[in-house]
Amino acid sequence: MFTRLAQQHRQFVQDLVMTLQALAIVLENKGYLASCYTCGGEMNSGSFMVSLGDGHLIRFLVSDYGITWTEMRDDRELMKLEGAEAINQLQDLADLIKYQSHPTVSATSKSDFDSVLRSI
Repeated sequence: MFTRLAQQHRQFVQDLVMTLQALAIVLENKGYLASCYTCGGEMNSGSFMVSLGDGHLIRFLVSDYGITWTEMRDDRELMKLEGAEAINQLQDLADLIKYQSHPTVSATSKSDFDSVLRSI
């Protein structure tokens, strides 16, 4: 039973890292400074960052050891969440960006973004 749960957790982390990579690409296409880095080829951890402008930065870390959302403004930590709360905050960010009008959005990037959000 525990072996199965460990494998499911590893798969969950890999799925989340792939989704973060796609989200970073879509955000870059919308004009945001965004990145997602992974450690190793197995994608068992990742670091996602996006700048929302005006010194407002979001960092989302995921690994076998946990999931963390950190929101900063002007290099000061505003909020730090872990686990399911961190994932919910990531969904809120995705929804905010999805429904925000942005002058550089093309029909293609909007449909790409919608498909990424459906997978979150």
